[in-house]
Amino acid sequence: MAPEVREGPRKGLRVLGREEDLGRAFVQSLTPEQKKVAVVDAKAPGDILTVASRKAALTGQPSGLQASKLNAHQRELLQNLLSEYCNNMPEQIADARQEQIKKAGANLYFAWAGGDQPGQPHYYRIQAPAFLVEYDDTQNNANHIHSVWRDFEGDFGLDLLKEHYQTSHR
Repeated sequence: MAPEVREGPRKGLRVLGREEDLGRAFVQSLTPEQKKVAVVDAKAPGDILTVASRKAALTGQPSGLQASKLNAHQRELLQNLLSEYCNNMPEQIADARQEQIKKAGANLYFAWAGGDQPGQPHYYRIQAPAFLVEYDDTQNNANHIHSVWRDFEGDFGLDLLKEHYQTSHR
């Protein structure tokens, strides 16, 4: 179950519950053969892999299951998950993200690590040529989420001043 407020006036409130539920529903929809590709590790990493770096990057080719290997129902589940992330943002950013998804087409990869049952530590990512979504719920007995949408070219954390110095002050 998604991290939950365990006491006080908001007891029972789930943090990013739809992101967890939709991710779990997607991985549980996979066939055993698809899971062999999508599940990249039986143990979830302790945190998102891109951590708090100024520029999002994962080295090497994307791992996990490519969207081209999904059936229609699974593609719909993946789109619902991505739309949840898009719609967490103001309309202009959400629209731009939906455009990135559309451009990526079948060039999306889904990777999962950890358990697929509520309460088990887990991690997932969706990687495309232009963006990366990461989600983990591993800390505090799987009751502490980190989740990001990283844009490889226009990330909120992009260090524009550093880029300016590198290109204009050599």
